[in-house]
Amino acid sequence: MVVSLAPFVPSQPDVVNKMLEIAQVSSDDVLFDLGCGDGRILIAAVKDFGAKKAVGYEMRRDLYKKDLEAIKSENLEGRIKVFNGNLLDADLSEATIVTLYLTTSGNNKLKPKLSEEASMGTRIVSHDFEFPGWSYTKKESFRGHTIYLYTIPDCLKKEAKPRQSFSFKGIRLFK
Repeated sequence: MVVSLAPFVPSQPDVVNKMLEIAQVSSDDVLFDLGCGDGRILIAAVKDFGAKKAVGYEMRRDLYKKDLEAIKSENLEGRIKVFNGNLLDADLSEATIVTLYLTTSGNNKLKPKLSEEASMGTRIVSHDFEFPGWSYTKKESFRGHTIYLYTIPDCLKKEAKPRQSFSFKGIRLFK
């Protein structure tokens, strides 16, 4: 069973553009949009910002079909790939930018995956919701929205690490 990490709420076009500006999308970038909805971020990243490639994950079949239609109508099939599946199954090793509009709890569930799979320098842009415990590189308010930029590995440095404990003769000790 797949559990949604956020309801589908489309980002407004000006917010999409601001997210991509903050991410500094260029022709060297491979953008992943996790929970890509109707594909507007994918299309804008490639068409308007010149990203080399965009990859989306969308679990809702109806939205996935809309993505395919929109990509085809823009003639971008060679540069945008969309998967109808769980974003937690995405292979993020190729990503230079990851965009999200999940909830805080959704972001929190995604943290271990991003920490393990995202490459050095990967930019993560989250619309309206933070990653608890991570340090953002930039936070910008824009027309009633907040856009957070995180950069791997800088965002991980200030994350509070749990104390490691171990037992010695039945006594719990901390490192």
